[in-house]
Amino acid sequence: MSVVSTDRSVRTMLKQGIEQLRAANVPSYTLAAELLLLHVTLQNRTWLYSHPEEILPESVVEAYFALLGRRASGVPTQHLTGKQEFWGLEFEVTPDVLIPRPETEHLIEVALDRLAVREIRAGRHQRLTGESITLVDIGTGSGCIAITLAKELPGATVYATDVSLPALKVARRNAARHGLIDRIQFVQSNLLEVFSRSPQGTRHAVQQPSSDPAFDLIISNPPYVSLRDTVSLPVEVREHEPRMALFGGEEGYELYGDLIPQAAEHLKPGGLLILELGYNSLPAVEPLLDRCDWHNVSITKDLAGIPRVISAEHL
Repeated sequence: MSVVSTDRSVRTMLKQGIEQLRAANVPSYTLAAELLLLHVTLQNRTWLYSHPEEILPESVVEAYFALLGRRASGVPTQHLTGKQEFWGLEFEVTPDVLIPRPETEHLIEVALDRLAVREIRAGRHQRLTGESITLVDIGTGSGCIAITLAKELPGATVYATDVSLPALKVARRNAARHGLIDRIQFVQSNLLEVFSRSPQGTRHAVQQPSSDPAFDLIISNPPYVSLRDTVSLPVEVREHEPRMALFGGEEGYELYGDLIPQAAEHLKPGGLLILELGYNSLPAVEPLLDRCDWHNVSITKDLAGIPRVISAEHL
């Protein structure tokens, strides 16, 4: 799109960007216009609003409007900037991984809260640092959950699995960015299969963990979108995010039926299972935890009042 006026000031460029994205019915169009302008100017939001009269180079303006055009066509802002914030940390994002959502931060909150309660019950009242805790993030994608927990629990042993090798490469780069590449073992696996041996003693994945751990915490944001809902998804999601990270089957909740029994096999007594829930998936998922393996089942709602996290303790 050509620039509407010859005024290349920050204020004018931001205003035109907002107008273009609003006309294209882009969700959160003001924020998207801001982020794209910050991206091309290599500046922060404080600079953006304290230098409204700054005249931008023509090359920067051209780059900005090129990105606006791609965003208007449906390309996610995060794919254009290559990053997304999660838990106050910046993560690289590519089309190979699911874009981290704010709702997923509830997983971190529940994990830290329930681990702290477990420590208190055991008579350990010191600050939770993760010593003696072994955890695994299933379907790690960008690595945001595993990396955040490794930051919050510096003494923990952390594993992260994904069936996608391209996703694992992104997760490793994010771990390196945050100085945690030596703290996390990234392993290719479908759910927890890599930690189970076949009768012949061989593993089922190309990449192998260094041991067969029993876990204190298994955490996951699994694919949970129904295939029947494909056409109703926003174009940003439907056409640009990885299908294997989105869709959990025809109903959307099929993977929970495999993951929960596998978790029961690999958790220590008193170990925690914490899972993100899809919209309306609670009625199908909660009964899977009615078995005698589980107790202290808890449901956490997000800010919209939707059941977002289900957690349980293994007997």
